[in-house]
Amino acid sequence: MKKRIFNKIYKVLLFSVVLSMSIANAQKEPQYTQYMYNIGSFNPAYVGSVLSPEITAMYRAQWIDIPGAPRTIRVGANVPMANEKHGLGLNIVNDQLGPVSQTYFDLAYSFQINISSTTYLSFGIDAGGSALNVDFSKGTFENPGEPILNRQTLNEFYPTVGAGLFLYSDNWYLGTSVPNFLTEGIYNDDVATIIEDRLQFNFIGGYVFNLSDNLKFKPAFLINSLQGNPLNMNVSANFLISNSFTAGASYRINNAFSGLAGFQISQGMFVGYSYDYNTNLLGDFNNGSHEIILKFSLGLSGENKTRKAKDKELKNKPKQIDSPRFF
Repeated sequence: MKKRIFNKIYKVLLFSVVLSMSIANAQKEPQYTQYMYNIGSFNPAYVGSVLSPEITAMYRAQWIDIPGAPRTIRVGANVPMANEKHGLGLNIVNDQLGPVSQTYFDLAYSFQINISSTTYLSFGIDAGGSALNVDFSKGTFENPGEPILNRQTLNEFYPTVGAGLFLYSDNWYLGTSVPNFLTEGIYNDDVATIIEDRLQFNFIGGYVFNLSDNLKFKPAFLINSLQGNPLNMNVSANFLISNSFTAGASYRINNAFSGLAGFQISQGMFVGYSYDYNTNLLGDFNNGSHEIILKFSLGLSGENKTRKAKDKELKNKPKQIDSPRFF
């Protein structure tokens, strides 16, 4: 009985710490374990790299059993133009943490050039904003005398402008992005109390090794850098089996181990799932984090035509069909 009461008290205290840390760093982008299938959410240069329009839906429930822990919903679309040089994207994310709710939305545009016959460099920019809502009736705050806490709710909007680069070929990619350049000096006093005013940089990369006709191996990484904070480093390894089933693992340095699985339900539909187990102190007081992602490929029935294969088709040569795209 005492242990149960202690655990409840500890969870409440733990939530208070998590909440204060998260509000202090609210400008940081939502955290994803299946980042390799979600690149368009944090790098606008990716949107024109796909070979057919795609729609992605994702839900993440973090730190199960901790009151007020993060919940994230994301819906996005990537649309390449017919000339293969331009792309458009849409990104909508709702991120909730305790009394804080943020809804991000942005429109992205990308333009790409040929570095070689098989390598492309894409430049991207996105513009949008975030609707910030804080319900001060939820939670207990460390500094109750703050003037902002005298009100019941806070509803504010602030603009965002981001950019990115994405260098890729048929079996590898590298990218970097900044989610929002509009930081220091553009927020009003209320928003500045909640939102971090430092730039965040994202770095991504991955490579696909063809081990056999029915087995592919893809290591990947994602690094988030925010001035004054430790690097958030993610490394992962996925296997694609018979072009249908994906299995792998991921490690967020000093934070969590993750298991990943995915299935190509049809030529145009992929579903992925991940489970995180915390390796830090949080691991003793929550039942992990769950994340599910759905990807729909439109127009090309989900076929992963390489650029070379597409050129052959235009010349009325036999069509080459490869495996579903692995990034």
